[in-house]
Amino acid sequence: MSTDVTDVLRTTDLLGSAPTADLEAISAASRSRTFRRGQILFTTGDPGDSLIVVLSGRVKVVVRSADGGELTLTVVGPGGVIGVVSAADGGPRSADAETLEDCRLLFVPREVVQDLCGRAPSVAQALASSVAANLRRLTEDTSDLVFLDLPRRVAKVLLSQPRDQDGVIGHKMTQEELAHRVGGARQSVNAALRGFERRGWIQVHNQAVTVKQAAALSRFAGD
Repeated sequence: MSTDVTDVLRTTDLLGSAPTADLEAISAASRSRTFRRGQILFTTGDPGDSLIVVLSGRVKVVVRSADGGELTLTVVGPGGVIGVVSAADGGPRSADAETLEDCRLLFVPREVVQDLCGRAPSVAQALASSVAANLRRLTEDTSDLVFLDLPRRVAKVLLSQPRDQDGVIGHKMTQEELAHRVGGARQSVNAALRGFERRGWIQVHNQAVTVKQAAALSRFAGD
């Protein structure tokens, strides 16, 4: 397995504390695969037999209703990991995962992760911390869905995205993607964005969003 894979593993919160020899062993025991945009990696109920490390590209983790409704739980980019809960308890997948763009992913067998946790307490602690962080995030997101109206949920998602020094959000998001993040309709998201633009809080151009007044947007969101 190439050196760049080991370098990415070293940047992850979950595996970064492991010695270089262990990271190289993980690379050797894992398999790297490429996926096109829009491919399904797994669906709810599939065996949780591997931890997935995103080497390049972005993957969304979603839950879907019987009638086709979709709620995006998280979007994972390079250096992020998917399947932490299954790596911890060996249970089946609790959501679906789909590529948002062309991706290169590393599939680490669960038994490799468990073996490393048994030998490296720092990795075991990182796994427990990652599960706890996911629980905290999902609890907050559930609270937002219940107690915040859609425009405030849109504001919180915009503020959560990485931005450059000019306030430009790094990844372009279609209004449909944003709607899936906040659990609303695309038309409602469009109305919220236009309202923010009228106030001078953001600027939207060709799906690129620039946050002009982060403090005002944060106050509106209730942060």
